[in-house]
Amino acid sequence: MSDSLDLPGWTHAYSGKVRDIYVPAGTPGADGGAQLAQAERMLMVASDRISAFDFVLSTPIPDKGAILTGLSLWWFDQLADVVGNHVLDLDVPQAVAGRAMICRPLDMFPLECVARGYLTGSGLVDYRRNGSVCGVRLPAGLADADRLEPAIFTPATKAQLGDHDENISFEKATDVVGRADAEELRDLTLRLYTRAEEIARERGIIVADTKFEFGRGPQGQILLGDEVLTPDSSRFWDAAAYRPGESQASFDKQFVRDWLTGPDSGWDRESGEQPPALPAEVVERTRERYASAFERITGAAFPGA
Repeated sequence: MSDSLDLPGWTHAYSGKVRDIYVPAGTPGADGGAQLAQAERMLMVASDRISAFDFVLSTPIPDKGAILTGLSLWWFDQLADVVGNHVLDLDVPQAVAGRAMICRPLDMFPLECVARGYLTGSGLVDYRRNGSVCGVRLPAGLADADRLEPAIFTPATKAQLGDHDENISFEKATDVVGRADAEELRDLTLRLYTRAEEIARERGIIVADTKFEFGRGPQGQILLGDEVLTPDSSRFWDAAAYRPGESQASFDKQFVRDWLTGPDSGWDRESGEQPPALPAEVVERTRERYASAFERITGAAFPGA
């Protein structure tokens, strides 16, 4: 799965579903985890890999890593007055220029901090089952894509690679990180979502839901890490085409999910088997959606377009 590279001055330490992490060459430690714990800075490289349903697909999406990095950096700037972030600088090796950033390692909270402004996805499944999402009781009679006012905080536990994240209640989140931190993470998540939703809406994009990841910095301060408000971590809908009760025109990887679960893929989600390779048309249309999200939100042309 790793696309680890030989980067002068850096040693590969870890690979996730999409990102590869490097630490400065010579960082002490017997393995990548120990090296990350010792490093004062790390190189975070976004690959072109794409994941769906907890599988890393065999087919990359060209330019995806650069789109995720550029969009994250733009959002980090927009949200800096709400909370700081882990970015240190962009003086990265030429081989990964445009899709990498140098960051401070954080002591990450073991929670996915999810904000939902619209009822869809796994939240809709939970609502139809018991009228609530992650323990938050919602009004009766809501339909797919209905707006939630106010937005709700629906945390999830982080799963190991290949496992499923688990939606949990706020009370369960307090058991995981403590009440004081859970309350601060909830408040930060909703403040960030509210700000981002307003900014995106002005650009014709609805942020239906999104996830944030937080960690503690060297002075104990809570900082925003990983990626932020990308088509990988968010549902982006076309505001002009929004119709409650219907499937929405999107600028995210829902297109890939829909193809995988549709008749053309021949894949059974319940089989436990690796999904098939994506056909060229699905790859290109997914890339177009990611690039469109970048351009509509930032107002700048994507350099690879």
